[in-house]
Amino acid sequence: MLAVYADAPHPDDPLAGIVVGERPEPAVPDGWTRVRVRAASLNRHDLWTLRGVGIRPEQFPMILGCDGAGVTDDGRDVVIYPIIASPGWSGDETVDPRRHMLTEREPGTFAEYVAVPDRNLLPLPASMTHARAAVLGTTYLTAYRMLATRSGLPAGSTILVQGATGGVSTALIQLGRALGMRVWATSRTEAGRSRAVDLGAHAAFETGARLPDRVDGVFESVGKQTWAHSMRAVRPGGVVVCCGATSGYDPSADLQRLFFLQISVIGSTMGTLDEMRRLIAVCDATGLVPVVDRTYPLAQGAQALRDLEEGGPGKLVLVP
Repeated sequence: MLAVYADAPHPDDPLAGIVVGERPEPAVPDGWTRVRVRAASLNRHDLWTLRGVGIRPEQFPMILGCDGAGVTDDGRDVVIYPIIASPGWSGDETVDPRRHMLTEREPGTFAEYVAVPDRNLLPLPASMTHARAAVLGTTYLTAYRMLATRSGLPAGSTILVQGATGGVSTALIQLGRALGMRVWATSRTEAGRSRAVDLGAHAAFETGARLPDRVDGVFESVGKQTWAHSMRAVRPGGVVVCCGATSGYDPSADLQRLFFLQISVIGSTMGTLDEMRRLIAVCDATGLVPVVDRTYPLAQGAQALRDLEEGGPGKLVLVP
């Protein structure tokens, strides 16, 4: 079958390891299902795999891709939940110490076929295409958990989304609006701010700008570049929820502000299988359409990964 895979770890030049070519169809163990992939979204995780992060050298070559949607051999349209829990695990998959994702041990979704555990397949709603559903598993699920579970904020809260053009930030804006919150966003560029408003933000501001008022919660994936602003922007007793740090991991903690204003700082990673079910239900009930900015045929997977590495707004999807 045709696949996009990493031939070996390339820590200093990840794009050098990309190969588009034939690979064996996946083995299907007991309790797993083969899925014909109809769409697979790209994530930063794929670039880490190319660098050799989270995967042993002897596991290469490895088919890339941890998110996707497709059709099972018995004709079901499905969305793939990306976290594979350890055998016998029950409860929150994100805290399972032995959890992993596709491409960390098993071949991923950048191929004509993928095999996944039966429990990791969720029904594709009739309101959503395979391409739109393919972006749910990592990006939108991360945003949903931050908003609906980790923040503790009710509908009607005012939130700030830092770095409006990122994939998770896009999802935060859409989901925050769908969940009844007043959404503000920041971006360095006028185009980014305009995009945020088009996605549903009630207002957008320059990065670091003074806001009209302090917010109930700030949602962070940028890190060092925006952290000081996030701590200044949140109200006393408010919350900062962080799922990443693309601009750096070591900002000042601003401990005096943290304790004096009783600010809660909460980490968040991915989401549970149940949260993904609820995310799909929210999209179906509210008409929220996940954003796909560009699609590529599977044969152009190398170009798609180059575009991901170079940055830019939104989500990229491969369509076998």
